[in-house]
Amino acid sequence: MLSFDDPIPTATPSNTNSPKRISAADKRVINGTTDVNQLVPFKHKWAWEKYLAQCANHWMPQEVNMQRDIEQWKTGQLTEDEMRIVKRNLGFFVTADSLAANNIVLGTYRQITSPECRQFLLRQAFDEAIHTHAYQYIVESLGLDEGEVFNAYNEIKSIRDKDEFLIPFINVLCNPEFKTGTLETDQTLLKSLIVFACIMEGLFFYVGFVQILALGRQNKMTGAAEQYQYILRDESMHCNFGIDLINTIKLEQPEVWTEEFKAEITELFRHAVELEYAYAEDTMPRGVLGLNASMFKEYLRFIANRRMQQIGLEQLFPGVNNPFPWMSEMIDLKKEKNFFETRVTEYQTGGALSWD
Repeated sequence: MLSFDDPIPTATPSNTNSPKRISAADKRVINGTTDVNQLVPFKHKWAWEKYLAQCANHWMPQEVNMQRDIEQWKTGQLTEDEMRIVKRNLGFFVTADSLAANNIVLGTYRQITSPECRQFLLRQAFDEAIHTHAYQYIVESLGLDEGEVFNAYNEIKSIRDKDEFLIPFINVLCNPEFKTGTLETDQTLLKSLIVFACIMEGLFFYVGFVQILALGRQNKMTGAAEQYQYILRDESMHCNFGIDLINTIKLEQPEVWTEEFKAEITELFRHAVELEYAYAEDTMPRGVLGLNASMFKEYLRFIANRRMQQIGLEQLFPGVNNPFPWMSEMIDLKKEKNFFETRVTEYQTGGALSWD
């Protein structure tokens, strides 16, 4: 099991005592023998370009004014079903991004031997910290019960089931004794990468994103929706990076992509869709926002098909369509607004505001 008392192994640079300079052709995503401290010459330049793009997308939660959200929350402008959606969403997300960060920092990063890919992972870990900060900022602004929200992953079954699906894939990489270099361990790492890029960030987050952004489209909880929109943009980039990472490993080590392995991954996708649909049913026991849980069955199958195709698997659910085409517009958000110029002079964080 993951323990924060465990020592964190550090990568040992190779060839540091050799005068021979690195050739880009020798670099590998995993099991590389080149010096991990030498960023260039680039081999996986796509990772560096994604790092630069993600830096250009930088944002902070405090840039978003929560005043209107607070007024709507405190003055009964949301229905009980809408408030349930918000609280269930925060209950999942406040710990989900911490799990993702732990997986990167304590597990994945030390197994990756491409400095370009490591550079993106460093940025991704910071993004996950910003996302956790954003959810905390919303919780504080709305004056929610922190214990109820932050412990939801222990108390709410639909949330706990998703996290229990993910945690084994964290624990195996965070084991200090784990290292790649055999077919079995290379497949274990690849499986974990697929779970986190394609299932966690690429599937498990999407019911929540649709729900909060649907609220924003109805002019409700617009501050929270704006933050979720930035988070969705970040997570889409993380997912795309992870897919490129997975496909590059497959190219560099094709022996890992066996029929047995593909069948195992396909079953993980099937189970994940079931878990996320159960979460949709729990968060939406009745129709709300023009949405209902059954609409998410089609959407989750559409998303699962897309993720599977992106890593070279056959679709699980042929013939499904996307019931929420407007989500594509949300992912393409460009941060053109300068919050530092538009921020109210007397702006206060939500926790400092009071409502009688």
